[in-house]
Amino acid sequence: MELPKLIDALFRENGALARSITEQIHRLAPIVSKKLERERIKIMNFCGSHEWVTTHYGLRALMPESIELIPGPGCPVCVTPSSDVENVIKLALEGYTVYTFGDVFKLPTVKHYKQDEVGSLAAARALGADVRIVYSFIDAVEDAKKTGKPSVFFGVGFETTAPSYAVLFEKGKVPENLLFYSSLKLTAPAAEFAVRLHKSKGLVPVSGVIGPGHVSSIIGAVSWDFFPKEYGIPAVVVGFEPIDVLAGVLKILQDLYTGDITYTNLEYRRVVKHRGNEFAQAEINKVFKPVDAIWRGIGTIPKSGLDLREEYSAYNAREQLGIKERPWDYDLPPGCRCNEVTLGIAYPTDCPLFMKACNPARPWGPCMVSMEGACAVWARFGSTERITRIVSEVK
Repeated sequence: MELPKLIDALFRENGALARSITEQIHRLAPIVSKKLERERIKIMNFCGSHEWVTTHYGLRALMPESIELIPGPGCPVCVTPSSDVENVIKLALEGYTVYTFGDVFKLPTVKHYKQDEVGSLAAARALGADVRIVYSFIDAVEDAKKTGKPSVFFGVGFETTAPSYAVLFEKGKVPENLLFYSSLKLTAPAAEFAVRLHKSKGLVPVSGVIGPGHVSSIIGAVSWDFFPKEYGIPAVVVGFEPIDVLAGVLKILQDLYTGDITYTNLEYRRVVKHRGNEFAQAEINKVFKPVDAIWRGIGTIPKSGLDLREEYSAYNAREQLGIKERPWDYDLPPGCRCNEVTLGIAYPTDCPLFMKACNPARPWGPCMVSMEGACAVWARFGSTERITRIVSEVK
């Protein structure tokens, strides 16, 4: 059997294994709940693709009432600050060719709803700006070499995309006419921020963490060890099939039951290593440095971003074009609760704009734009409430 078909058979279509894991979760959940003296066991994911799997396959509907699966800050587009979008729009309107990814192209600014506001890069292109959608940084590099025009690449992403930028800089492949505007983010500082926020606000604390698979393929499962070691919270890195996520939930419950919470569990062994991709990490560290970064609707999180090192300052759009970092100001449009959704404080359906003023065709807030945004995922694939309603109707 070919590998993709084998993975589907084992991790997606394996009904017997899914039932077995689910039954074990149901047996163990009340025991753990009683041990922790918590009515709810809150488990947070930090990857938009995990939220997609959880919602698309209706995994919340398989959970006992005491298990709550919540989305965390796992969507890089959703947390890209409005000020960055506004700065790049300004460059586009001034005549720079701007390269960006498709979801960033549609990302609205905080004032996108105002008549005199150019509220996205899509709107800028409609006004005649040269905004080009690319699939990768190398596409932008090749195109900028051909045109020779003053250009800017809007670099958005987590550690997963950072190596693809770093390698081209380190090997001297980036042309002089292509500047880099970095809005890169680091996941671990934001994950820690979110977990600490739940505790400081007096909310039900996070009892377990599902670490991001793609990001962990770069930074390694070891990058999440601070959760078990410093906070006593089980962490597990899982893959992107429904059985991967179910197995992760079960492993978290098992660790909470035994109290053996010492290191990050690695379920996604077919892709992720404990120490990650050390070559990719080295390339990132050669080219980028950690910096304080603004997360949309949240504010500044220390050392949670990446920007070019001094050796590559000739490519740094902020430095070369004199773009000053503005102090953070609340950057969500009126009524939007994307910040609360991103931090796992609210579900998309808690927002009064969800699927009303804000929908995939006309996103009001950033979490409705990207397919990794929790609101976009819930809008397309339903929520626990909708799945439950449908099941009751079928019965």
